[in-house]
Amino acid sequence: MATNSYNPDVLNCLANLSNDEVFTPPELANRILDLLPPELFRSPDTKFLDPFSKSGVFLREIVKRLDRGLERNIPDRQSRIDHILHKQVFGIAVTELTSYLSRRSLYCSRFANGDYSVSRFDTEGGNILYSNRSHTWENGRCKYCGASQAVYDRGPEAEQYAYMFIHTDNPNQFFGNMKFDVIVGNPPYQLSKASENNKTNASFASAIYPLFFEQALKLNPRYISMIVPSRWMTRTGQGISNDWVDKMIIGNHFIEMHDFPDSTDCFAGVDIMGGVNYFLYSQEYIGKCHYVQHTKEKQIARDDYLDPFKAGVIIRNPMALEITRKIILKEGDYYKNNSFSSLVGPSHYFDKDGVLNTNWRGYAKHRDETHNVKYYVSRKLEETGFGWIKKSDIPKGIETLGLHKVFIPKANGSFGENAPILGVPFYGEPGSVCSQTYIPIGYDSHLHNFSKEECENIMSYIKTKFFRFMVSVRKMTQDAPKDVYQFVPKQDFSHPWTDEMLYKKYGLDKDEIAFIESMIRPME
Repeated sequence: MATNSYNPDVLNCLANLSNDEVFTPPELANRILDLLPPELFRSPDTKFLDPFSKSGVFLREIVKRLDRGLERNIPDRQSRIDHILHKQVFGIAVTELTSYLSRRSLYCSRFANGDYSVSRFDTEGGNILYSNRSHTWENGRCKYCGASQAVYDRGPEAEQYAYMFIHTDNPNQFFGNMKFDVIVGNPPYQLSKASENNKTNASFASAIYPLFFEQALKLNPRYISMIVPSRWMTRTGQGISNDWVDKMIIGNHFIEMHDFPDSTDCFAGVDIMGGVNYFLYSQEYIGKCHYVQHTKEKQIARDDYLDPFKAGVIIRNPMALEITRKIILKEGDYYKNNSFSSLVGPSHYFDKDGVLNTNWRGYAKHRDETHNVKYYVSRKLEETGFGWIKKSDIPKGIETLGLHKVFIPKANGSFGENAPILGVPFYGEPGSVCSQTYIPIGYDSHLHNFSKEECENIMSYIKTKFFRFMVSVRKMTQDAPKDVYQFVPKQDFSHPWTDEMLYKKYGLDKDEIAFIESMIRPME
């Protein structure tokens, strides 16, 4: 009788479980380690650090590679393992639980000084550090990570997620100013931005992986390799400053980057909006990046600067990049200060301090002598889609009241492949304003004083697949502030627009047209 010798990898099983933490599957960890120069694993002097160790998978796989690579240098297996674990491989766990997981993965024992450890240390932790840190509160927020005191000041009995590596001004202290060659791993991605006044918005989270990257830079390693969400590339990540994105892009220190618009291609069952990417970064390198975009259908690679147009964002889709090149040939550097985004009002254009926000109900259902300003609201709030308010109710933006304009939803849940990308625009007649649900287009009489006909032509443009495809270049979440329109060129709005007219104007070929048509569905 045949026997089934299959022995599943426990870390692979762990990565497929539903967890608060995103655990890295062993196969993915190895793909990330493959980015590193092979000679690093043949040197007995290379030092590796995973400062955000969860399951210990990166450390384990590094040890496997070093074990093979150092066989000639250190023939005796136990001596080789002792050298690797004591002198080359180091970690910092993100929680107490993950410290136990990491030690079991690396030392085959919860305690590095225990009888069952594959290499005996003097301490329980060995080279995997963990200490229970506390947040440093200033004005209700942690000064290191920005965590909400209302949410994370939980007392010593509960996990506070005060990650050891980023809750210090000096990360060199942990291993006595040791010089690391490689910092690698999968850092925590976000923390809640809920507050004492609103604990229900815990899902509204702020990105913290940039903090881990910055701490890694302070250690001055030869290489940094991480897997992180991709929203930073298009400046759509909560808590990520434009200055940080600029620094990441302008330096041209990325040697290689693999981008996955669908995060489930890396993490089974984990939907991370905007996808994820892993990369190889070196302060010693300046040049073009080998960028690969992965979809279920194919892989498309290019060797180029991540931001060849110096637009301040990375155009992730290779076809979108080429289409943008053709638009630039026609329009010049329009995306810097003369794109369609210049017509779009800022978020919270009319609302202030809760007045005229999405859920404000201080309007009348019927017009009267005092309530004579038409107020457009979400149909979830009002079936007709509008109510009536007093002119004195408008906290700001009142100079737009007399203009012809277009209103468009600020958020739309549909994005990605075969999506409408934007909500349906509608005409905003003189004497009308909108709630926070919408954003006005044509908000400044000094810059653009549109007629009703021009507004209708603007709406025809928005409804084209071309327009919404160019929005998708930057739109990676349901939110659609004015910045997502950066790569949409402005047009002459004395006449309506169709896709056929736009394809011809910018000289798009049949493959580019087919791509746009496949990506964007018609607007209903």
